[in-house]
Parts: sequence; C-alpha cells; structure tokens
Amino acid sequence: MKKSSFVLVVAAFVVVVFASCNNAPKENDTRREAPRMKTELKIAYVEVDSIMTQYTFAKESQDALQKKAQNIQNTLAAKQQALEAAATKLQQDYQANALTQEQAQTRQAAIQRQSNDLQSLNQRLTNEFQAETDKFNDALSDSVQHYLAAYNKDKHYALILTKVGDNILFADKKLDITKEVIAGLNKAYKKPRREAAEKK
Repeated sequence: MKKSSFVLVVAAFVVVVFASCNNAPKENDTRREAPRMKTELKIAYVEVDSIMTQYTFAKESQDALQKKAQNIQNTLAAKQQALEAAATKLQQDYQANALTQEQAQTRQAAIQRQSNDLQSLNQRLTNEFQAETDKFNDALSDSVQHYLAAYNKDKHYALILTKVGDNILFADKKLDITKEVIAGLNKAYKKPRREAAEKK
C-alpha cells in the first residue's frame, strides 16, 4: 500500500472515531434524560366540616361549649338588666325627690361598683370560655393527628390534606377518605368510654 493511501485511510478512521465520540452522550450533558422513577405519590384529603358534624367527640364538645356560651350570655344579660333597673329606679327616685343628695350619691356609687363588677365578670367568663375553646381545638387536632398517624401506617399516603370549603380548587372524589377516617375516629373514641364504663 502506498504511503499516501495509508495516510488517507488513517485520516478517514480518525474522522469516523472523532464523529462517533462527538455523538456519544457526555457525562455532563444536561440534555441526557435521567432515568424516570416509578414512584407514585399517594395523596388523600379529609373534609373538616364532616369531622365537626360527624365525629362524636367534636359534636359532644361543641354542644358543651354552646351550652356554656348560652349560660354565660344568660348570666351577663340578667346582671345587665338588674343594673339597668337599679339605674332607672335611682333616676326615678331622684326626680321624685325621694332621696337626699347623700342617699343618691351612695346608690350611684353602688351602681358604679355593680357596673365595674359586671365588666370584670364579662372579661373573666370570656377568658374562661376562650381557654375551653382552645383546649377543645387542641384536643381535636391531637385526636385527628394521632389517629391519622396510626391509620397511615398501612395506607402509606405521602400527603393527607384538610379540605375546608373550597380551599382545594379541585380534587378527585376517589381521594376523599373522610368517611373512613370518621368511622375510625368514632371507633377509637368509643372504646375508652366503654372500658371506663366496664371498670365502674
């Protein structure tokens, strides 16, 4: 083989190798697709409104809070009416000259003390009611989260969302686990009460 022909063959071989190297995927080539993971993200949601109306603990607690709120309202209303009646009577007696100046001032001071006491009572009862409401909310949240932690050991959801009104714009109804969760919550709630009743 002639020297010039040998050089051409080698040159052609180098060109082919160089071209194939350029076409081979580079390690840092960002255009190369990463292998796709075949993992499925499991998501579900729970309707909070349904928990509040169908979970026995939530219903009983809300009923108790509503009764307490009504009792507070009745107590404050009765004391307010008594205070207004005392003020009206003082005004009438004063206009009828049935009181001396000193007597009027004494009753006026007593009515002012009643008014101050009523304001203090209102504040105290409001704070107590808020504390009970906060306690209920914390207990409800703990109850649901504790149950869902146990429930999810078998279900393996990556996310369990709360649905309140339209805070989730769209969700497939197949993702709704509300009925199952409420049934489990009620079962878990009744069990301790039965055991306590049996021990008595």
